[in-house]
Amino acid sequence: MSKVKKAGMWMSLGLASVAFAAAGLAKLAGVEQMHMSFAAMGLPAWFGYFIGACEVAGAVGVWLRRTSIYACIGLFIIMLGAIYFHVVYDAVANAIPALVLAILMSYIFVVRKGESQGSES
Repeated sequence: MSKVKKAGMWMSLGLASVAFAAAGLAKLAGVEQMHMSFAAMGLPAWFGYFIGACEVAGAVGVWLRRTSIYACIGLFIIMLGAIYFHVVYDAVANAIPALVLAILMSYIFVVRKGESQGSES
């Protein structure tokens, strides 16, 4: 892996994991603002805590080679839900952070997938 690709991977992992850990911990702590989107969509309160736990687990999982691909898939799906919320219930511009995180998850997924296929040869 080139130095540029490696640096991009480390920056992507760091940015994404900090963002997901912060959002997930806020949901788990019961921060009302973090749960308002779930209420607006008519989802039960426990679902916000479930998503928070998934975000924290994903923030850790992206660092582990064995679970990174699965964590990326899960977090990408969560970001699709966040994008949907902002487009349908909120200002479309507010979907940009979720879109950026979805792109980071895609990047990490592609790099990790390439690493795992390269090691099988």
